[in-house]
Amino acid sequence: MRILVIEDEKRIADFLGRGLESAGYAVDVAHDGQTGLNLSHNADYDLIILDLMLPDMDGLAVLDKVRNRKVSPPVLILSARNAVDDRVKGLELGADDYLVKPFAFVELLARVRALLRRGQPIPERLQVGDLVLDCLRRKVARAGQNVDLAPKEFSILEYMMRNPGRPLSRTMIVEHVWDMDYDGLTNIVDVYIRHLRSKIDEGYQTRLIHTVRGIGYMLDLPEKAAERLADH
Repeated sequence: MRILVIEDEKRIADFLGRGLESAGYAVDVAHDGQTGLNLSHNADYDLIILDLMLPDMDGLAVLDKVRNRKVSPPVLILSARNAVDDRVKGLELGADDYLVKPFAFVELLARVRALLRRGQPIPERLQVGDLVLDCLRRKVARAGQNVDLAPKEFSILEYMMRNPGRPLSRTMIVEHVWDMDYDGLTNIVDVYIRHLRSKIDEGYQTRLIHTVRGIGYMLDLPEKAAERLADH
C-alpha cells in the first residue's frame, strides 16, 4: 500500500517515512502543498497524511482540492492546532481523522491501519490453498504453521494474495511495495521472491508462487496456475 505524507518539517517527514516503511508501506513525501497535490494527481495512494501548516498554502486548501477529485483516498490530518474549531473544520472539509502534534508513532500507525481498513472494502483475511494471511495482525501461516516474514516480504505476499492468479510484473511489484520506479536493472524483486519461496513453498508438495516467463510472478494453486500460464 502507498501512502503520501505532506509535511514541511523535514525531521517529522523523515521520521514518518522511516516508520511507515518499516511497517511495510511504500511512502512518498512532499514538503509543500503544491508538490503534494501534484503527487496525489499523478499516482494512486491508499492514504494521505496531511500537515495543516504548510509553507505555500493552508493544509485545509490542499484537503479541499483532494476531496474535489472523483476518487480520493482517506486523509489523516496532522497538526499542532489543538483547538476544537480546527478539528471540526478539518473533519467537516472531509478529513477522515485528526491527530494533534506531538504524537506517538504507535498511535499514528494504529490510526493509519484503521483508515486503510475503512477506506478499502477488502477482506481482513486472505487465503490461497493452505496459505493464510491475516491482514490485521500481519501474520502468515501455511498448513497451520506460522511463517515469519520481514515487512517487505509481507507486503509482497499480501499484494500477490490480493491478486491471486494475476501475473504481476516486477514493475507492478516494485511500484506497489517500494517508493521507487523500476529501472529494468534491479533484481530486488527476484531476491525477495526467492526469500518468500524459501519460507512459503520450500518443504511443501504444493508450490504456490509461480514464475510467469517474460512478465514476473503469480501466486495461485498449481492447477489454476497451469491453466493461466498456458495462455501466456
